[in-house]
Amino acid sequence: VRINNGNYYFLVSHPKKFRSFVCAHEQPGPRESPIQCYIRRDRATSTYLLFYGLVPSEGEGDKLLLAARKVRRATCTDFVISLAFDDFARASYTYVGKLRSNFLGTKFTVYDSQPPCDSMIPLTTHRRFHSKQVSPRLPACNYSIGTITYELNVLRTRGPRRMHCVLHSIPVSAIQEGGTAPTPLALPQSFDEQLSPLPSSKGKQPLMDTSSTSPAVTPLFSPGSGEPLTLKNKAPRWHEQLQCWCLNFKGRVTVASVKNFQLVAAVEPEHNVSPEDQEKVILQFGKIGKDIFTMDYQYPLSAFQAFAICLSSFDTKPACE
Repeated sequence: VRINNGNYYFLVSHPKKFRSFVCAHEQPGPRESPIQCYIRRDRATSTYLLFYGLVPSEGEGDKLLLAARKVRRATCTDFVISLAFDDFARASYTYVGKLRSNFLGTKFTVYDSQPPCDSMIPLTTHRRFHSKQVSPRLPACNYSIGTITYELNVLRTRGPRRMHCVLHSIPVSAIQEGGTAPTPLALPQSFDEQLSPLPSSKGKQPLMDTSSTSPAVTPLFSPGSGEPLTLKNKAPRWHEQLQCWCLNFKGRVTVASVKNFQLVAAVEPEHNVSPEDQEKVILQFGKIGKDIFTMDYQYPLSAFQAFAICLSSFDTKPACE
């Protein structure tokens, strides 16, 4: 059990079976007021550290919530997300998930190592490992829980980036009165049972399909789960005196940047969402220093989901600016 400023991390294991993995970063934020965090970027190591708190301070190690490392590949960019700042191996129990971009950096897919709900279909992969190389604590696969899309700015018009986030694991009913967001509490069974070895041949070790290179597949919902929640940019206002687009970050953002954004729910009249809830900022992200950014999120987003969305802003997007 690890306790960080009221956040509880539970890891219950057996010598041979991984029973459950319950973390505060998977829990939705509060409805009443946002949880205020900040992100510290390290350009030298391409890492991003998410801390709980208003501003950077001493004793940051006790406030670390999540960490991410940026990995550039030939056709995409990956942000590997972990519970530890120095361990980004997928073979580790600290592995939480990842964010993967397309070639242009205009579309991202969020993958979680845990199933958000029983109706989700896992994304299997193609790289193979010998069974003895895979720890029983390893996630069997990644689960696609959301996509983030940035609009192309073909006319090079002035203004902030425009983005849409579709959260497949959260129904739009979660923001309605009395609605709830699904919360993953534990894996349904041990990974020893999930990762049953394939029949071996000629004395070779059995192989398992546990890689992370498969194409994205939209998760399927059980009947009645409803359409997924979509987030969009809150419309900025043009400030005549400053000659720029402005949003009210309530003092949480102090440096103008194309990365700054506020996200609200994109709903239709039939969703029966009040005007106040439609204007409620569910996630905001902005710059306060050279490599320091604030991140404030609330229900129905979790820390992991909010962090993944914010990480997408750090990737280069020349076609969107």
